[in-house]
Amino acid sequence: MAYFLETLFGGLMSGMLYALVGLGFVLIFKASGVFNFAQGAMVLVAALSMARFSVWIPQWLGFDNMLLANILAFIVSAGVMVLVAFLVERFVLRHLVNQEATTLLMATLGISYFLDGLGQIVFGSSVYSIDVGMPKDPAFILDSVFEGGILISLEDLTAAVISAVLVALLAIFFQYTSTGRALRAVADDHQAAQSIGIPLNRIWVIVWVVAGIVALVAGVIWGSKFGVQFTLSTAALRALPVVILGGLTSVPGAIIGGLIIGVGEKLSEAYIGPFVGGGIEIWFAYVLALVFLLFRPQGLFGEKIIDRV
Repeated sequence: MAYFLETLFGGLMSGMLYALVGLGFVLIFKASGVFNFAQGAMVLVAALSMARFSVWIPQWLGFDNMLLANILAFIVSAGVMVLVAFLVERFVLRHLVNQEATTLLMATLGISYFLDGLGQIVFGSSVYSIDVGMPKDPAFILDSVFEGGILISLEDLTAAVISAVLVALLAIFFQYTSTGRALRAVADDHQAAQSIGIPLNRIWVIVWVVAGIVALVAGVIWGSKFGVQFTLSTAALRALPVVILGGLTSVPGAIIGGLIIGVGEKLSEAYIGPFVGGGIEIWFAYVLALVFLLFRPQGLFGEKIIDRV
């Protein structure tokens, strides 16, 4: 029982990180109606910015305080993501208003390759580390219930709490603010939203800024755990099954989908892996996503779209 709970807790904590990355996909889709293949590259650029500026800023300003360096690096990195949002809106999205979804999809694919290349030019292609002071030591809980207690990672727990808080704030933003409602209106119909006075360009900038900040937090957490390298953009795409499972238009779906994927990966690897040679954690999420695409393509909480032909 203790081993099961350890695996379950580990899956829930991994699932919150998946949910955070998946939320970036949902935010862009809700505002523009297109799947953003550049979200993984945004996570990479954000993590690279944090990793390098946390080193460069103390060198430039001549101090040696890790906390201050991380705070300033986070602020500068957030500014980088805001700049990316403005540039994407000004030079890409503004020229693609009311275009087909396929056109927008290909545009985000181009943005992804551009950001990957730009990251290598500006920050280099080495492997970097991010140290934001997250606890690395394991801890034991429920030792009064189970002999020896249940082992959990304090680093994973901290990451899960940060992810959960940010996800909750974004859910409130979408549901209870006028800007959040405007974002949903833009996603439903660009022309109708413009006709009632919603500034489409400003809304797209806002949603890309928010998605950029989400990518920054996810990149910092991911980089702190695994290091920052250029495979991070591909690793971030592991959140694709999350949005397929939860639904491309649902913020709660991204949360539930992330938790299901995280728990499913850990439990299947722990209990089925030994009988099939292991490696289930690598492909479990994609097989589950394929099943949903076949039998419930809108996901658990997504909207079923019916077009008149």
